Amino acid sequence: MSTETLTASVPLAVDEPNDAAMKAKRRKLFAILAIAVFGLGTLYWAYVYFIASRHVSTENAYVGANVAQVTPLIGGPVREVLVDDAQRVKRGDVLVRLDDTDARLSLARAEAELALTERRVRGLLATDSGLGAQVMARGADQARADARLVAARADLAKAKIDLDRREALAASGSVSGDELTIARNAYSTATANLKVAQAENALAQANRTSAVGSRDANRALIADATPEANPEVLAVRAARDQARVDLDRTVVRAPFDGIVSRRQVQVGQRVQAGATMMVVVPVQAAFVDANFKEGQLAHVAPGQRVTLTSDLYGEDVKYHGRVIGFSGGTGAAFAVVPAQNATGNWIKVVQRLPVRITLDPKELAQHPLRVGLSMNATVDLSN
Repeated sequence: MSTETLTASVPLAVDEPNDAAMKAKRRKLFAILAIAVFGLGTLYWAYVYFIASRHVSTENAYVGANVAQVTPLIGGPVREVLVDDAQRVKRGDVLVRLDDTDARLSLARAEAELALTERRVRGLLATDSGLGAQVMARGADQARADARLVAARADLAKAKIDLDRREALAASGSVSGDELTIARNAYSTATANLKVAQAENALAQANRTSAVGSRDANRALIADATPEANPEVLAVRAARDQARVDLDRTVVRAPFDGIVSRRQVQVGQRVQAGATMMVVVPVQAAFVDANFKEGQLAHVAPGQRVTLTSDLYGEDVKYHGRVIGFSGGTGAAFAVVPAQNATGNWIKVVQRLPVRITLDPKELAQHPLRVGLSMNATVDLSN
């Protein structure tokens, strides 16, 4: 073997241990990498199984509240506005005062009308007693007229008998002509008296009928009713009460605690009944509407716990609430112009359904929210 061959073989002997070390190192790195991948896979599986599969989340969530549209119940010019935007108010606080001049005049007129009606009804009650006495008096007159009529008929019958007897005797000459004349005159007088008695009886009967009719007509107005319960009095009293309510309605008050927003009324402006003057937002009763994808809602149910964060306070402030229900339809279903999908170029779009979530009032008091703020909601499906 030559010297050159010996010299070239020396490095080969030295490289063999180095290659073995490199292979061992690579195997170790591969083992570490495999363990790391396995560990990460295990962690991911555990996250998916124990956490992700038991929670659904969305960033498409916003704060809401049942706001009150403050509207006057009567129209009139605005005399005073006592609040402004962003001002906190308590339930019953005066927000707006309307000019109450017309309302006060209407109330005074209604009270006067009520007093007059009550006086007139009391007069009808007093008149009833007088009309009753008149009926009794006319009844007595009727009785006297009846008696006179009976007497007149008896007198006529007697005069008729006397006349017939004298006429029979006059034929034989037993009665003088004067006696016959007297009998005839008596009969004529009795006949006239009967006619007078009949006329008086008819008049007495008519007077009694008229008195009874007047009494009955008066009693129809007051029948079975005291002055306080008389229908006319009740109607006028209702008008008085309505005038009093209209006067009270010239003062517009806050319906509940909240914050004034969107004030649109100014002093001197004439407002109509039902026109919106401002909005009161009950921030202490705020809730969240979370718009989950339809594929996330299979296991969401009312009563489940929800953890929320807001973009306003960040991840450090957490709110806790519960699912209370689902909307009756998706936002697309209630759009002003609903989508028409019966076309040839239809593309499926994942729909979102609003889920109503209540918030803890104590947490709201510590970190107040405003309507429309963005929220992140995570529903715990484990319960």
